[in-house]
Amino acid sequence: MIPTRRTAGEGRRATGTRTGVARRPLPEESAEALRVLGGVLIGEVDGLADRLTVMVLQREPIYAELDMVEELRSACRANMERGVQTLAEQVPGGVDPEDTSRQTGRLRARQGVPLEVVLKAYRLGGRVMWEALLNTSRGRFSGRYDSALLDAASYVWRVNDSSATALVEAYRLEELRLQSHDLSRRHAVIDGLIEGRGSDPAFLREAATVLGMPERGPMLCVVTPLEPTGEDPLRSPLEALAAHGIVSAWFMRPRDEVGLVALGSRPPELAVEALRPCAEGRVGVSPVVDGLGAIDAGYRMAHTAARTLVEPGLVVLDERLPEALLVDSPELVPRVVRSALGGLLDLPAADRDMLLDTLQELLANGGSPTHAAAALFCHRNTVIYRMRRIEAATGRSIADPRDRLLLTLGVMAARAGGFPADR
Repeated sequence: MIPTRRTAGEGRRATGTRTGVARRPLPEESAEALRVLGGVLIGEVDGLADRLTVMVLQREPIYAELDMVEELRSACRANMERGVQTLAEQVPGGVDPEDTSRQTGRLRARQGVPLEVVLKAYRLGGRVMWEALLNTSRGRFSGRYDSALLDAASYVWRVNDSSATALVEAYRLEELRLQSHDLSRRHAVIDGLIEGRGSDPAFLREAATVLGMPERGPMLCVVTPLEPTGEDPLRSPLEALAAHGIVSAWFMRPRDEVGLVALGSRPPELAVEALRPCAEGRVGVSPVVDGLGAIDAGYRMAHTAARTLVEPGLVVLDERLPEALLVDSPELVPRVVRSALGGLLDLPAADRDMLLDTLQELLANGGSPTHAAAALFCHRNTVIYRMRRIEAATGRSIADPRDRLLLTLGVMAARAGGFPADR
């Protein structure tokens, strides 16, 4: 909105030095025209500001919608005043001629006014200023400065563009600062929820406001550990859920990515199935928890679910409870493996792996040699022979419920963590 300029005679009064426009001298007649006409317009700033305000409001209703009419008029006046001061070489000493441009840019970024809207108002300001120069030359001086203004036109508009650039730079910098502040605040809130601060009603209200999530209601927590390769373990989860009308928020942390999914009236299965194709790494999903105040428990359960996976995929904790018990008790895993599998671990690797595959199918088929044989593509008698070897090596009976449970845990632990004999 402010056409700042430098003339051949600058340095006498226009003391600001920041501008992106090259110092190209103007003919003295043009420089004189800008000084004289600008000097006249100093006394007409209020009228120019009023005209500009009306033009902006007619084209951009956002200012009225945001109840910014008075603030807009004040900004128009400040910018217009600095513009005519620059034309008349009457910018106060020590003042940056582009200061109001930068101030406008910063303020509009904080107010959330789109940059294209701000620039449109700025271009209108340049138009109002140029028309005022021409009208003053013709109305006050009978067209005396018309020719000189034509020589100055390209220079005035280049300087106006420079001021617009200053506004854009200030807007972008403030936007980045606000985004960084907002991101830091969001991360501080999610960290607080994970640490259990959701039990504090004041913090819970703040968290809901900052994250844009409901305080209460059914939610899922999703956790995916970051892989050393740097690959994205979960691709476009926000969009995948939004396609089903499900609101979510996602946070990249130093060691994992965390998602909060507000289910509303939708079943959790819908969210899980929407996320499943997005999984490129290990993704754990908590059971349904009650609102943001329970995210600490949801995070722990989702994190545990993710740790049960050894390959990429998505699992809900309730689908992996036995594995979850093992990963949450790492000191017990070697004892479970040794106690359950016993002498089976001491066999040669090929023999051990063959018997372990047979044991896994027997357990999956309720101890039935017939069904296990079908899954293994071998004769039933072969499976019976192997089962006897397994029971002799482990000292466990597949028919005994307690032994079968321990054997199941032993197979899970061995498959997940390798075999003591191989380490």
